[in-house]
Amino acid sequence: MNQLEKITLKFKIGRVFTPSAPIDSAALFAGRTAQMARLMNAASQRGQHAVLFGERGVGKTSLANVLKDFLKPHSGFVIVSTNCEATTNFKAIWTNVFNELVVIEKEVGMGFNPPTHIEASSLSERLSDNPSPEEIRQFLQRLGKPVIVIIDELDRIKDQEAIPRLADTIKTLSDHSTDSTLVLVGVADSLDSLIEEHRSIDRALVQIQMPRMSPAELREIINKGLKELAMEIDSFAARRISNLSHGLPHYTHSLALYAAQAAVDRDSMAISQDDVVEAIKSAIENTQQSIKRKYHDATSSPRGNLYSEVLLSCALAETDELGYFPTANVRKPMSAIMGKYYDIPAFSRHLSDFCEPSRGAVLQKTGYPRRYRFRFVNPLMEPFVVMKGISSGLISADILDSEKPVIHSPSAETPLLFEELESVSEN
Repeated sequence: MNQLEKITLKFKIGRVFTPSAPIDSAALFAGRTAQMARLMNAASQRGQHAVLFGERGVGKTSLANVLKDFLKPHSGFVIVSTNCEATTNFKAIWTNVFNELVVIEKEVGMGFNPPTHIEASSLSERLSDNPSPEEIRQFLQRLGKPVIVIIDELDRIKDQEAIPRLADTIKTLSDHSTDSTLVLVGVADSLDSLIEEHRSIDRALVQIQMPRMSPAELREIINKGLKELAMEIDSFAARRISNLSHGLPHYTHSLALYAAQAAVDRDSMAISQDDVVEAIKSAIENTQQSIKRKYHDATSSPRGNLYSEVLLSCALAETDELGYFPTANVRKPMSAIMGKYYDIPAFSRHLSDFCEPSRGAVLQKTGYPRRYRFRFVNPLMEPFVVMKGISSGLISADILDSEKPVIHSPSAETPLLFEELESVSEN
């Protein structure tokens, strides 16, 4: 490839793999077939509404974005979306929505061959200063066509009245069998108040949990993107990317982007394991500054305090569907990294420290003594911690080549499978 061809292909790679933006095309959307089926089922039924919930970065916005493409064969649907901010209130939500809905009105004049005056206006111009849920229902009903309203980033709303009024809107839309569907998108905690304080809307809500993506789904993202680019990837390189992504499509897009560009730099249309190594370096370099700063705050300490090792162990610990891990789950990766058995008392203080502002507050804690569970406040921190562990030599990139976690530690004579750690004694 000459230089111009490389630049052109790299530009196309950046259009296909988009770590900084949600997917907005069904052609590049991968996985999530069960969740999409449930979402479309809700959209097809009068009186049904949906809530999409899950950790940050699992692809909730992408799923909502491509709904329009999946509904194309079913004509007549109008889909409008709005993103919430900290200052968003109930009226602001519907002002944004109705700004997108234009009403065409015809006025016929008097006499023979009267002139026809056509005027277009948005529904937002007709909203009252303090619209009620019933007013919203009436506006939607007057449109005379099925409307799907996607309200994203619900968890950012600080206004105390907005969520209860949205719940009341769902109730009145359902009670009147209005042919409109609200799709509310947010992290799990933001939806608790909506559901728990308004049990009367339970029957009207389809609750769709978005778990982290499976390795197979992440590899589908890679393969779909590379097909668009007429590029290939070897199986080990694809597995490295999917394993390192920790179920988060953001990192799959990021690593595939940089790995594909690394392959182009060496005049190849096939991504290798070496390209993934280069991609890890690029991903670390281009990670958000806020994540880099919090990682530094969490791990900065005099030599021998093990903060880097413990945080890496947390990133490798087995979690539940909401990203939480008990203290005991840190023991296996910690022992593998250090090459000898480490029990809970050796690192429990570190876990508590990671919840404090002085350590960047990278973890949050729930539960009670001896039953605490932890998770990363920002899920995107997890893959970054693992990449830093690889780049600093705490673990080998070979951990990413197997479906079973394997850690190569500089302090261990042989690699340790997590399953083998039960037989490792303190001696």
